[in-house]
Amino acid sequence: MSFVDVASLFGGLAFFLFGMNTMGNALEKSAGNQLKSILGKLTSSKFKGFVLGLLVTAIIQSSSATTVMVVGFVNSGIMQLSQAVGVIMGANLGTSVTAWILSLTGIESDNFWVSLLKPASFTPVLAFIGIILYMFVKKAKHKDIGVILLGFAILMFGMETMSDAVEPLTELEGFKNALVLFTNPVLGVVMGTVVTAVVQSSSASVGILQALTLTGSISYMTSIPIIMGQNIGTCVSAMISSTGATKNAKRAAYIHLYFNVIATVILLTVFYVVTSVVDIPVLDTAANPLGIAVVHTGFKIAALIILFPASKLLEKLACLTVRDKGEDEHAQLLDERLFSTPAVAIAQSRNVTSAMAQISKCAVDDATNALYSYDEKLAERVRKGEKKVDKYEDTLGEYLVKLSTHNLTDEDSRELSMQLHLIGDFERISDHALNILESAEELKDKKMSFSGPAKKELENIVNATNEIVALATTAFVENNLEKAALVEPLEQVIDELKKNMKNGHIERLRRNECTIEQGFVFNDLITNLERVSDHCSNIAGCVIETANERFDMHKYLRNIKKGNEEFEQKYAEFAHKYSV
Repeated sequence: MSFVDVASLFGGLAFFLFGMNTMGNALEKSAGNQLKSILGKLTSSKFKGFVLGLLVTAIIQSSSATTVMVVGFVNSGIMQLSQAVGVIMGANLGTSVTAWILSLTGIESDNFWVSLLKPASFTPVLAFIGIILYMFVKKAKHKDIGVILLGFAILMFGMETMSDAVEPLTELEGFKNALVLFTNPVLGVVMGTVVTAVVQSSSASVGILQALTLTGSISYMTSIPIIMGQNIGTCVSAMISSTGATKNAKRAAYIHLYFNVIATVILLTVFYVVTSVVDIPVLDTAANPLGIAVVHTGFKIAALIILFPASKLLEKLACLTVRDKGEDEHAQLLDERLFSTPAVAIAQSRNVTSAMAQISKCAVDDATNALYSYDEKLAERVRKGEKKVDKYEDTLGEYLVKLSTHNLTDEDSRELSMQLHLIGDFERISDHALNILESAEELKDKKMSFSGPAKKELENIVNATNEIVALATTAFVENNLEKAALVEPLEQVIDELKKNMKNGHIERLRRNECTIEQGFVFNDLITNLERVSDHCSNIAGCVIETANERFDMHKYLRNIKKGNEEFEQKYAEFAHKYSV
């Protein structure tokens, strides 16, 4: 075997792995929103979970990627451990699709129609279509399809290159002697496990084995233990992914490992017991790509028949391995493992941002209540809420910036940009809530109270502020455009309230109805309340602009105030309600 052959072998492997990775990433990106929708409807039924795992893995062509996703979902609380069992089992069967596609490389026929099934016949066409879609079509979805076709063509080209490069191995006595070693079932399993762990994909390692069968030197007796080892090796990705995860996420990784290890032990034992009693001539014949696909799928189906009814036992075994230690463990809601499916990561970050929004709203409610009836419990809730919101902003900001470097659809990019903008607004709202609380504390400590007219004005702007915070929060959390449209008219009313209150305060100062010290606190309060409404305006503007597939909030705010009858009507209603 010459240097050129060796270079061709490794070059083919490089093309094969790159094509598989490119195609898988593009498929994940295209299927992202559908995956998010399917997961949202997932129930505790193991059979539905099994079907989901089967379909997702068949789509993205990697059980490793699916199980890593599952670990991330369990870790983030999106999926329960009991749901994960069925998905993992489905993923194990779904990965066999790749082996069947790769088995087409072994087709040899003079028949024109049969020869068309050989990848060398149709991959150039797919590559040509793919490059046209990728380079000359502007629509993002069509570009993704182009990348999928190009990835598949590169994958099949790599497979063909590997197949051609291994042909000289048939002449090497050392290669044949090495293969004899792997007739030992333990060595065969170890070989399959190690190769799969290195390339991080059982589909890729099966493809390598299928390429090697074209030398005619690998029998079914040799390949069967290797195939079983490949199924154990694919667990490595999930085990690595579970490092530092919650207990249930680690258990999900162990379920994947135990499923494949137990299936391998049982089926390999049965296989060698049967072959020691019954002579099966086909086992000593040379394997081919199609035969490898049949064995690979057969192993997975047999494993499912044995272990699917015992899924509860696998779950219990994983729980015994990763025991509860009695500590309170909250799911790490923002998990970077979800980056493999950006649409799901975006949905999860939105859930966390929604939680942040609700905490900010509660902080404003509690702080304004403290103005009328100060209570230490209220004050403590506001302080804790403000600190929690600060932490949310830091965590979300870092998470979203990292997520922005991944392949996102246009829709996901708009959603991510909106969240990055809004976490700052929610954080500032909680800061103003803390400022309002400090004003309430100053009133209490100095035993100050406002005059009757000042109290009435303050109550008016407080009620308007609480309403605008509720509208803006609901607009974002529920993506409610009707609520969002009400925010800007009310914000204008609050601006007018602030201006009128300042004028009223100056008049009271002239009449000696209030003191300078009371005026400082009064001005601080109305300034903080008005600034809360400004941030609510930003929030509503982002929600509306994102829904309209644009992100120019300042332009939106300018346009909505120019001769907009609906805006004028809502403004009049709020002005009447709050006596402007």
